[in-house]
Amino acid sequence: FVVKMPGEKVVPPKPEGLKKKEERNSKLATALQQLRQERRIANKTKREQALKRAQEHEAAYQKANADEITARRQAKLTGQIHVPAQPRLAFVVRIRGINKLNPKVLRILRLLRLRQIHNGVFVRVNKASANLLRRVEPYITFGYPSRETIRKLVLKRGFGKVNKQRIPLSNNEIISESLGKHEINSVEDLINEIHTVGPHFKEANNFLWPFKLRGPRGGFAAKRHPFQRRGDWGNREEYINQLVAQML
Repeated sequence: FVVKMPGEKVVPPKPEGLKKKEERNSKLATALQQLRQERRIANKTKREQALKRAQEHEAAYQKANADEITARRQAKLTGQIHVPAQPRLAFVVRIRGINKLNPKVLRILRLLRLRQIHNGVFVRVNKASANLLRRVEPYITFGYPSRETIRKLVLKRGFGKVNKQRIPLSNNEIISESLGKHEINSVEDLINEIHTVGPHFKEANNFLWPFKLRGPRGGFAAKRHPFQRRGDWGNREEYINQLVAQML
């Protein structure tokens, strides 16, 4: 037993259960602090790598533009005609609703993932896709987007498909978890893969949810007439950039 001296406070011993609890909490706090430190270092490394890859993509884009300008100047100096490369990427927007739709047209629109009016998707330009677009041309408008247009679409209206759910692209982790195995770990990697129609374009494009755009400011000119006749449907080539800017 404890002998209490006059004027002395006796501190009772801690229960064994309380000692074990404090020891466990101390270990958990140390492990949590270490985990946070490791995560902080890993996130910093990922940000540095993403910035470096973005700079590489920008340098490659600037070099391609410079090479194109040089080729045009050389052709002009030698009296020849420079023929630019055929575009490999198109952006398709649905401009008509579901009234009086042919079943075959409806099937093609669903195949292109254009299920609603003002939906937009990226499409690789080849013989098969050109035939599909030709079949549904009166119901869509399409063209060849610039890199800046692709960037605005992904940053402003970009959503990813994660477990069949529409998830906003709020950070690079969402992209890295779904496309990291294809070396697409950030928004800049995704934009570059779409713009260059890279080897993993199919996976990157399927990851992107169809863009839900609004009606263009000022409305459409004439949906029942082709773009070449001051209408709206059909191929508008680089003028698709102006339409997308009005629909963002």
